[in-house]
Amino acid sequence: MPTKTTNAASKHASKSTKKVSTKSMGKSARATQAAKSSRASTATAAKVASPKKSSTTRTASATRAAASKSAPKSTVHASKPASAKPAKIASAKPGLIVVGAPAPSFSRPDASGSTITLASLKGKPAVLFFYPQDDTPGCTVESCAFRDNRPKFAKLGCPVIGISPDSVDSHKAFDAKFKLGLTLLADQPGADGVPPMAAAYGVWQEKNMYGRKYMGIVRTTYVLAPDGTVAARFDKMKVDGHAEEVLAAVKALG
Repeated sequence: MPTKTTNAASKHASKSTKKVSTKSMGKSARATQAAKSSRASTATAAKVASPKKSSTTRTASATRAAASKSAPKSTVHASKPASAKPAKIASAKPGLIVVGAPAPSFSRPDASGSTITLASLKGKPAVLFFYPQDDTPGCTVESCAFRDNRPKFAKLGCPVIGISPDSVDSHKAFDAKFKLGLTLLADQPGADGVPPMAAAYGVWQEKNMYGRKYMGIVRTTYVLAPDGTVAARFDKMKVDGHAEEVLAAVKALG
């Protein structure tokens, strides 16, 4: 059994523990309160240091925002590609006559010995097709195609005239061999070795065959309007189907 002395000691110890605990709790509470007060002071100082925006600043910001909303958005207009012209007309070599320009004047003998001039063609459409040489594969195919379509050109009142640097006699033989019935002009070179009509129409140019460069005719066809201007030009074309393309261009003149 515990004695009175032991009980008294226990009570004293308990009281001492309570006092220490109370003191500790008091110190903790005071520390917590102090921390809260410190944070409150810091927040107050921050508010003082960073005042709210003035009414003038707020108004300016609102005005800019409203202007931004009301301003129209930029529109990028992408240009649409123009309708591409056929390569036979659009592609041009240096010196060729541009569409719409006056056709250069000329005066050349045909296979029959008659002289054909530009002035004699005015008032009606006309086809001038320049080719390199009589009785060669490509030139024969091209000339025969014009021959086969000759009635259609005649119906449109359009003469078809072939031009090459060959002589009158060469043209006669070429015409007779294939029964062309076309007007073939002899554009024989002058003293300088240049065919004058071919040079005037820009078709006398440097050519390259298997690495060998030389001057010659670049296959080209011009469609002349009744007023003597170039209505269409065909170059870098294939001979197959070419006569039909030219016929369509003549029909387009009305």
